[in-house]
This record gives sequence, C-alpha cells and structure tokens, in this order.
Amino acid sequence: MNLNTTDKPGNAVEDLGQHATARVVLIAAAAALGGFLFGFDTAVINGAVDAVRGNFGLGAGQIGFAVSCALLGSAVGAWYAGPLADRFGRVRSMQVAALFLALSALGSGLVSGVASLVFWRLVGGIGVGMASVIAPTYIAEVSPAAVRGRLGSLQQLAIVLGIFAALLSDAWLAGSAGGAAHPLWLGLAAWRWMFLVAVVPALIYGSLVLGVPESPRHLVAKGRLAEAHDVLRRVLDMRNEAALNAKVKDIQDSLQSEYRPRLRDLRGPRFGLLPVVWIGILLSVFQQFVGINVIFYYSSTLWHSVGFSEADSFSITVATSVVNVLVTLVAIALVDRIGRKPLLIIGSAGMTVTLAAMAWCFSQATGSGATLSLPSPWNMVALVSANAYVVFFGLSWGPMVWVLLGEMFPNRIRAIALAVAAAAQWIANFIITSSFPALAEVGLSFAYGLYAAFALISLIFVAKAVRETKGMELEQMQG
Repeated sequence: MNLNTTDKPGNAVEDLGQHATARVVLIAAAAALGGFLFGFDTAVINGAVDAVRGNFGLGAGQIGFAVSCALLGSAVGAWYAGPLADRFGRVRSMQVAALFLALSALGSGLVSGVASLVFWRLVGGIGVGMASVIAPTYIAEVSPAAVRGRLGSLQQLAIVLGIFAALLSDAWLAGSAGGAAHPLWLGLAAWRWMFLVAVVPALIYGSLVLGVPESPRHLVAKGRLAEAHDVLRRVLDMRNEAALNAKVKDIQDSLQSEYRPRLRDLRGPRFGLLPVVWIGILLSVFQQFVGINVIFYYSSTLWHSVGFSEADSFSITVATSVVNVLVTLVAIALVDRIGRKPLLIIGSAGMTVTLAAMAWCFSQATGSGATLSLPSPWNMVALVSANAYVVFFGLSWGPMVWVLLGEMFPNRIRAIALAVAAAAQWIANFIITSSFPALAEVGLSFAYGLYAAFALISLIFVAKAVRETKGMELEQMQG
C-alpha cells in the first residue's frame, strides 16, 4: 500500500482519512503512563542505595544485585508480555502490570531483610517489563502514521518524567527526614517511603487504562471486526467508510489473523533469527550498554563519592533528570521531522564524546573508596559532561529505540518480536547496572571509557543496519 504523507508533522494521512484527534492523544498518554511507572520504579532505588547498603550491611556485589534484581523481573515480564497481550489484549495486560507495580511498591517499603527486598523488586520488575512491551505496542497500533513517532515518544517522555518524579521525591523525603536512613512518618525510614509512594501512580495507571479502547489490530486478529471498525472510527476519526473498510482489510492481510505468532516465527537466516529481530535486539542492548542507567540508578552515590554533600548529590541528580525531561520534549518535536535514524546517529556521536570526557575527568580523581575526590576543575567538567551525555541520550537513544521497537516489526510478529527485544534490553540493563559497583572499584575512568566504546560501536551499527521508518504505515514493515 502506497501512502502519500505530507511533510507537515501532525497533518492527517488523507488517503486513509486518519486524523490525529485529541482522543488518540489522550489514549496514548494514558497508555504511556505505564512508562511513568517504569521510570519511577527503576529510578527510585537511586536515593535509597546508600541507606539500604548501610541498613543491611551489603558489599559492592550485594548492593549491585539489590539495585539491579528488578531488571531480571523486567526481562521475565517483557518476555511473557507479548504472548499475554496477544491472548488477552493490550488493555487487560496493562492492568495486570499496574497491579504488579502497586504490590511491589507496598512490599518493598515494608521489607524486613534484603531477601524480601529482592523478591518485591522482582515483582515490580515483572510489571515494568510488561509495561515496557505493551505500552509502545499499543500506542503504535492506535496512532496515525503521520504522528506515530511523536505519540510513540510519549512512552519515553513518561519514563523520564517518572525518573524525575522518583528522584525529586527521594530528595524531598531524604531532606524532610534529615537523611535517607533517618526515620520519617510512622517510624519508617525515609528510604522505605521512597518505595511506598509508588503505590499512588500505580493505582492511577490501573484506573486510567480501564477507560481506553482495545487495540484495533488486536480486535481484528481476534475476528472482532465490528469492534475494530468502531475503535478506528472513534479514535482516528475515520468517517470515510471505504477508507475504513480498506484499513481493516489491510490489517487483516498483514496480521493473517488465523495464525497465532510464536517464537519460531522469528527464525531466519541470520544466526537463527530474522534480520529485523536482530536489529531490534541490538538496538535494545546498545541503549543500555552506553551506561545511561548508571546515571539514574547510582548518580546520587556517584556524586557523593567524589566530594559533593548528600544534599548536593540529590540536587544534582534531580537537575539531571530535569535536563532529561526537557530534551525528550525536543526529541518528540523532531522525531517526525528529522527521522529516527539521523537522531540515533547524532546521539551516538555525542555520547561517545561526552562519555570519553567523563572517563578522562575521573582519571584525575585522587584517593579511593570513601576518600575518593575529584579536584577542581575536573569535578565541574565531569558534571557538565554527564549532563551533556544525558542531553544526547534523551534526544536520541532514549525515545527513538522505543519508537522503533513499537513500529519496526511486521504486524504478524510485532508483539512477540518486541517482547524478545525488550527482554534483551532488560538483561543488558541488568548486566550494566549490577556490574557498575564492581567496575567503579576498578576505576570510574575505566567504567566510563567502556561505555564510550559501546557508544562508538552503536554509531557504526545504526549507520549500517537501521532502516528509517518515518511516515511508513505499520502494514508496510517487512522482516
């Protein structure tokens, strides 16, 4: 099917009668709230790291696992989310994810030992993993092609807002108590309240997704054509019946709804998988191997360790998250103008330079362990480089990977292929996050130099392997 899309972002794809209605924006925003919980749940540990380590007497390897164990749950949640979403629907699966996240927030805040903390973090990880797969899939499936990039970027915007909210609440709770390890309300330490407050957005998310319609592509796959017609008519404001029928027919043809996709459908000639699946997996892996979550999981500890006070470390971390939010807004404005691939290339180049600068700065550090110090002017250069790094990531690899994963796979395998790619992302995230404390003991310069090398490799990968998808209908995607 050939489409003639306009060059003006936000215009309708007139051949199909699709319009970027306020309704579709609100629906996409409600689904993207799962990304808010994703960001909140994964970043909230930042402010609690030192307090948890001291409370339970953990070493570097143990605290690394306690911080990153949720990512193993996320890999499990991402792996099973695709089949669950195909069987029970996108909306029902999002509700289950909200339940897991609420239970995790409550359990993590009331733990009596490190083993129970690990358990509840795993439960929350499952919810995060499910949301990481289902939300971008759902948003891509209800969005017009002309604005799908921007609506898909709402997922990343929600993630960075969740990270910001988590870090801001961490700083406020720690400040109110006089320190993360100090008691606050009901005799509970501030770090426990850092987890407990996540119950509120989880309940809000679960309530909002009760009101969103099911994906028209899922409805067509289930043979519920009348409902699919109704959703397309209401959500995309498709008033032309011929165009509406043609759209449903296109979805039917691409989905081959009589066949349920399985893992074996991902098999191909390139090391056992289809080329597009490998591209999705590598996009996910590189998004994590550039080390972004080290900034959002350990930054308070990092800045504290090189001479900043605990209060200043929290303030720096919150400021970095604000930068992340603002630059994500810029990415949303640019994604359907510039395209996915050019932004990824710009981001990889910028991250290579800024990570290399951070590695050089930390090579100038003096002392070790609790006495580690980063002398002037290297401390400020490192701070500026870290925030510039966040700018380049937030402009590119943060939102663009989620946009691409939501739209790059053929309809027939989209949900299950995205599940595989997202599971790979969580495993890569676990590797980077759990290894950072040990790498930091070897040397922060070595750690950031390693991430810079991965950023350079990601640049080569994007230039050679990633295909631009701007303006393409989901039915045009090929394996």
